[in-house]
Amino acid sequence: MLSRMNSSLDTAQVRACFPVLHQSVNGKPLVYLDNAATTQKPQVVIDALVHYYMHDNSNVHRGIHTLSNRATEAYEGARKRLAQFLNAKSTHEIVFTRGTTEAINLVAATWGRRNLKKGDRILLTEMEHHSNIVPWQVLAEATGAELKYIPVDLASGLLDVSALDEQLADGVKLFAFTHISNTLGTVNPAREFCARARAAGVVTLVDAAQSAGHRPVDVQEMGCDFLVLSGHKMCAPTGIGALFGSEEMLEHMPPYQGGGDMISRVDFFESRYNTLPYKFEAGTPNIADAVAFAAALDYLDTIGRDVIRDHDRALGMYAWERLREMDGVTVVGPDPHLHEKAGVVSFLMADVHAHDVVMLMDRHGVALRGGHHCNQPLMRKLGTQATSRASFYLYNDRSEVDVFIDALQAVRKFFQR
Repeated sequence: MLSRMNSSLDTAQVRACFPVLHQSVNGKPLVYLDNAATTQKPQVVIDALVHYYMHDNSNVHRGIHTLSNRATEAYEGARKRLAQFLNAKSTHEIVFTRGTTEAINLVAATWGRRNLKKGDRILLTEMEHHSNIVPWQVLAEATGAELKYIPVDLASGLLDVSALDEQLADGVKLFAFTHISNTLGTVNPAREFCARARAAGVVTLVDAAQSAGHRPVDVQEMGCDFLVLSGHKMCAPTGIGALFGSEEMLEHMPPYQGGGDMISRVDFFESRYNTLPYKFEAGTPNIADAVAFAAALDYLDTIGRDVIRDHDRALGMYAWERLREMDGVTVVGPDPHLHEKAGVVSFLMADVHAHDVVMLMDRHGVALRGGHHCNQPLMRKLGTQATSRASFYLYNDRSEVDVFIDALQAVRKFFQR
């Protein structure tokens, strides 16, 4: 286990913890810069997953034998660990889901259908991931509610919030927004947004998929009603994530699914539902990945989320500066010298599709993401179908940015022949 690092990252020490990074791709050392899509897993997380299946595998809550008790203790321990990680008031406020997408759908299908009606409005932003658009479209179609969007200012890469208070006061019942844009790297002022929404009596949902593993996230300090996240974007396995909801909100929401564990009593014609948070966790949960999730949270806090934030931001700024020096390359999103920007850099290469850029970069061992990044409406506003994206995390360093830029120069020369 790493010792706590107070000011900077020893990336060599960090990289030693991630087995997947020690390989070659197409004869080149792997440079993994696709962290906004998913992050790699340290050995301690892999070990936690294997240990559970080798020693504790059993179903939770309903058993009274030793293995079931150990599994239950580990699963509920993971819930407690996540509550601490987010500074939730209670474990009752943490609902395990498959990830951010399911968590948003849970809120839309339960809180949304119970509380929204024809003429109500849902406020989103133009930089939202599809997972924070489509569930609200489905809800709007079912209830007659309307969708409204805060525009993105393309010049700055920021949201134009000049009319936010007026928008919130105009029939809005829910304001759902991303904390960090997965395409632009824009860091939205979540605390300010939640405060302004709360003053208008509007419920808030924060999409923390891109922020929870990269910086401190405190739901009490943020003041949100709901917050959603995905474990696989924060060193944990795929298929595990969570919904934070204030206890007051969750208590008044109906169940999302029916079945085992979300009930306290079942009769032939009616059922009584379980207490929080189990009311929203029907069936056998993803026990093993929750246990490994807790190990990932321990790992991140050993390093320090403030340290990770500063490290990612510095790499993103360095990559932004190097890209801006290249002819024929256009970088989208905020200028990190003027605005806070996460470790995400999206760019366009003149007359070359993003998919071709990424395919050729892979020949150099550099893993990027190319496409619309589940931001099709934003891409259309940017006047393109796709961008190439490099996204950084705690195990990346400046030398990898240099490899990335050198490889990109080679790609550019290939298309200029």
